[in-house]
Amino acid sequence: MLAPKRQKYRKQFRGVWRKIAIKGNELVHGNFGLKSLESGWIKDSQIEAARVILARATRKSGKFWIRIFPDKPYSKKPPEVTMGAGKGDVAFYVASVSPGRILFEISGLSDEESYQVLKNVGSKLSVKTKIVKKEL
Repeated sequence: MLAPKRQKYRKQFRGVWRKIAIKGNELVHGNFGLKSLESGWIKDSQIEAARVILARATRKSGKFWIRIFPDKPYSKKPPEVTMGAGKGDVAFYVASVSPGRILFEISGLSDEESYQVLKNVGSKLSVKTKIVKKEL
């Protein structure tokens, strides 16, 4: 699973989403990309599941890029624990995503293959997505 090597603080606040993505909202590397349509957290396990799909699809020819990284710790208390007694332990890491953010990019495959692979990847994520194509 993806996780940061070091962090200044072990636990973080949840935060709020306010705007659409300003940076990371255009295709840079590939011909096709998966763009987020809503804000949310994407778990490290969801990114790993997407990575496996992309790696299998681009094994023979093609290349893919992961444009997000789970750097936010998500803390969770164990079940049946009463209120109070501090914040829970870090359960997993999440990538905070706002609308318009490019999550994954792919190139080297045909248009139909790229579309099918990215559709499969989008089904593994917890946010609504759409497939975008690079304008030539």
